[in-house]
Amino acid sequence: MYISDTFFTAAPGGERKDKELAVYRRLEELGIPYQGLDHDRADTMEICEKIEDKLGAEICKNLFLCDRQQTTFYLLMMPGKKVFKTTFLSKQINTARLSFAGPEFMERFLNVTPGSVSVFGLMNDADKRVKLLIDKPLLEQEYIGCHPCVNTSVVKLRTADLLERFLPSLGVTPTIVDLPDPATMEE
Repeated sequence: MYISDTFFTAAPGGERKDKELAVYRRLEELGIPYQGLDHDRADTMEICEKIEDKLGAEICKNLFLCDRQQTTFYLLMMPGKKVFKTTFLSKQINTARLSFAGPEFMERFLNVTPGSVSVFGLMNDADKRVKLLIDKPLLEQEYIGCHPCVNTSVVKLRTADLLERFLPSLGVTPTIVDLPDPATMEE
């Protein structure tokens, strides 16, 4: 698997999608320092783990969810190694029957495709249809890694900059959840 040996700290050149370049421009406009790393397509957490070693930060798991009626949508950011169970989240946000939202909703609201979902897609949610949920353990990390709306690059930035500068620039206030890890729970 290809992972670049070189970080970039400004919008890179070459063949890039507009939605990726928009992420770098937004971070630069806000004065948020970041490091980027190019790599082969990474649409599973197993592949992301290999990239994390070089990045020096955990790439968070991003799940795009909806209610049964497909009228309320959520982007959940959580630690990549944590197992997700809808039951725990449903209780915390008072929503019955959460499920994964279809790719058509990802594209419509966030302008991303499966495997590329990240908090940066909220830049494209002009109508504020997607509610951001952040699992509490992510707040304890100094840095966070996210795909810049494509899954062939990853961006590392300070968690504080994401919370205190990037999200407010979008008018997004996250809901903090505290999900137990079913993998470590006793039966």
